[in-house]
Amino acid sequence: MAHEMPAVRRAGGIQVRKLAIVAVIACSIVLFFVMDLGRFLSLETLKANRDHLLAFTEANYTASVVLFVLLYIAVAGLSLPGATILTLAGGFVFGAVPATLYVNIGATTGATLAFLAARYVLRDTVEQKFGRWLEPLQQGFAKNALSYLLTLRLIPLFPFFVVNLVSGLTRVSVGTYVAATALGIIPGSFVYAYAGRQLGVINSLKEIGSPQVLGAFVLLGAFALAPILYKKLSAKSA
Repeated sequence: MAHEMPAVRRAGGIQVRKLAIVAVIACSIVLFFVMDLGRFLSLETLKANRDHLLAFTEANYTASVVLFVLLYIAVAGLSLPGATILTLAGGFVFGAVPATLYVNIGATTGATLAFLAARYVLRDTVEQKFGRWLEPLQQGFAKNALSYLLTLRLIPLFPFFVVNLVSGLTRVSVGTYVAATALGIIPGSFVYAYAGRQLGVINSLKEIGSPQVLGAFVLLGAFALAPILYKKLSAKSA
């Protein structure tokens, strides 16, 4: 009986920590929507404040990078809307290549936190809400986890946040998940960051159809088709 007490205390302590994490996540998400913080992650806000963003970034580059990465981690980790606008904003203020790096750090870290939360804290909730996506993901991971997850990142068959959460319910290792996420989001991040650099001179939504921006999205489509072409070529050579 005496030996059972420490185990009970440990189990109780783990449960309390889980509840605390759930409370923090829930409060953060509720706060985001109640305070309508999403209004700051819109194209209109980006265009209206572009001069201020550029001035602040030039005067406080390191702080801007840290704030940007932390904000991206929060958006990706909490599965909040606004990642696309953040990527566009990053491309606008930092440039396409640096923004791609910063987005990758923030998105990969946030996605990994969501993955770990789903695996160790929110398993029942995630399974109840997104369980219908679990079986196809399980089948894909069973064949080749790295290749399948990399394909999911390159070709968004499922929403980004759904892959983050549902992957936590599978047996895919953390290392494989992080590697596939970090590699798979590079093409899309670069294209949106490049588009954001062009959006800096756009004064109306109609101008989004400029040749530069259209070219960026054509490039994204080419990257997305790469895994399919690779599979077909591999099948023929075999």
